[in-house]
Parts: sequence; C-alpha cells; structure tokens
Amino acid sequence: MALQFTTTASTSAKSEAERAAVLAAPGFGKHFTDHMAVIDWTVEDGWHDARIQPYGPFSVDPASAVLHYGQEIFEGLKAYRREDGSVWTFRPDQNAARMQRSAQRLALPQLPTEDFVESLRQLVGIDEAWVPTGGEDSLYLRPFMIANEVFLGVRAAQTVLYSVIASPAGPYFPAGVKPVSIWLSREYARAGKGGTGAAKCGGNYAASLLPTQEAFANGCAQVLFLDESGDANLEELGGMNVVLVKADGTLVTPKSESILDGITRNSLLEMARDLGHAVEHRTVTLAEWRDGVASGEIVEAFACGTAAVITPIGAIKAKDAADAFGDADAPAGPVTLALRAALTDLQYGRADDPHGWMTQLTEAR
Repeated sequence: MALQFTTTASTSAKSEAERAAVLAAPGFGKHFTDHMAVIDWTVEDGWHDARIQPYGPFSVDPASAVLHYGQEIFEGLKAYRREDGSVWTFRPDQNAARMQRSAQRLALPQLPTEDFVESLRQLVGIDEAWVPTGGEDSLYLRPFMIANEVFLGVRAAQTVLYSVIASPAGPYFPAGVKPVSIWLSREYARAGKGGTGAAKCGGNYAASLLPTQEAFANGCAQVLFLDESGDANLEELGGMNVVLVKADGTLVTPKSESILDGITRNSLLEMARDLGHAVEHRTVTLAEWRDGVASGEIVEAFACGTAAVITPIGAIKAKDAADAFGDADAPAGPVTLALRAALTDLQYGRADDPHGWMTQLTEAR
C-alpha cells in the first residue's frame, strides 16, 4: 500500500524577491528550496511517517551508524519546466530501481518505486516556484538514505531515514558545450571487483576526491579510472560514464561490474540505436582508445551523467607521456552534439517521447 504524505509548510520560506535572485544565477548545489521530503524506516514498522517538512538540519546522534560505517546511498535527477508551465522529470522509475539495488548492496531497506516517485511529486508540488524557466535551467533533486540508528556494533542498521532535497541548477555549459581534458589515474582506483562500484554510495565518490584534486591541479575537469586487472581496462570518471564514437558511427562504452549503471548513459545509447547507430557494451582498454584516436578509428569521446548530460572529451592527460593523447582544442563532434540535443529536447518537452521516459510532476499553468 502506497504511503500517504502529510505536509507541514515552512514559516520561513524565501520571499519571491529572494527566490528570484537565486534563480537568476543558481549555480549548482548552492541553494536549496524551502521544503524536503522525509520518510522513516524501522525493522518493526517498515517505511512510515512520510512527510513534507521545512528544509533544515537533521538531529544526528554522534553514534549514528552512518557516521561510523558509511551506510548511506543517494540518487540524482532533475525536474524540468516546460513552456506550458508544467514540470516533468526523466525516468524516475530507473532512479528508484537503481536506489533499490544500491540499498541491497549497502544492507539498507528498499523503498518501493511508487513511494520514491511520490516523494518527488510531493516535494516539487510544494516548491514548484523554485523550478527555473528557460534555457537549460532545472531543479536538481537529491534523494538519499542514511542509517541513523544509534549503535556502534558492526551490522546493518535497524533504523533508517530517507529524504529528498532540491536545488535549482543553472546550465552546466553556460558559454556553450566545449570539450574538456581528462586526467588518467593509474595510482588510484574508484572501486574494485566485488566492491560497491555499481552502487551509488558516498564511499565511491570519497575515493575519487584525491585523484580529482590531482586532475584539477593538472588543468583537467575529471579523472579517468582504470580497473584493477592490470590490463588498463577503462572504468568510468569520478562521477560520469564514458562513451567512445568510432568512425563508422558505432558507440562503445566500457562494461564492468564495478561501474555505476548510468541512467543517462543507458538512455543515450538507446537513443543512438533509434538513430541507426550500432552500440557495443564491452571491455575497452586504454590502448584501444589511444590507438583508435591515432588511426582515426575513434573520432569522438564523451562523458555523460545527470548534471552535464554530455561532456565532450578532447584530450587525455597523464603523468606518463605515453598515456596522453587527443586534442584539447578540438571541437565537439557531431554525434556527441546530436545526442545531447536529442536528449535535452526530450527532457524539456521540445521533442516527442516515444519510450514514455518522462513523468509529469505538476500540471500546466
């Protein structure tokens, strides 16, 4: 039976003028809406007390399990304003399913898909005025789950909190889509075989922060990880999947049990098939990419994820000059740009939705 939400409206909501100032230049993850969705879980009662409440700090006991053992997961998706004023989101059922898989791996309870989607609908409904209008602005939605049991024993927590917060987001590329340079890490790994690489949990991202600092120090936007096999197989970036484009139009993306199952990546690959492109999901080595660029067999590469949709990759930089290749000044490729346009047009309602990927959260106005 679906949960029923109660609502407690904020008494300190931002004024219209304050909200307008934020929406004029929202950035990413800097400002938050007036409310949040919260659901509690216990071993005895399961999921219960679904509610919308004012945005604000949680009271977390110093002995809460999440602070000691990292038992937490999260998701990320966006809400888009259409020309008629209605608000929609993209494939929330897939985010719900991935969160359930992450929960299973982290020994957390699985929130049913209908309750996950309803938590988004309830939050966006009360904070609809925070959904930007125009361009590629959106409202970023961050569902997350933490183990909040006060207990220091090493076992799965018996009390858990699920919440959704929302943050208005500006365009990832305000000056236009431009290729970036990526730093190759051979010293660090994001995740290993049998680990939590396929789960969207904070530990994977924490492991990427030091090598990402190294990437920034070398003028790169992201870090590229390889697997632990010694064969230099591609994994993914610190927070994005990787796709290569061959001269014949074939798209190739790495396959590994320690790669996050990207919803944006999967959607782009399906759209590519619709457009007549072949798709290969398989093991890909760094040498194949490097040699393919040199021979002209690989003509484009991009990273993809919720925040940026698609980021063209121009060059790979590395400590070892033999690992470096590509052209940081090359323009974004036509396949990359076409796929990006196709997906964003779908998300903002400018194109048909043949797969039924969009879910309406609020009515037109």
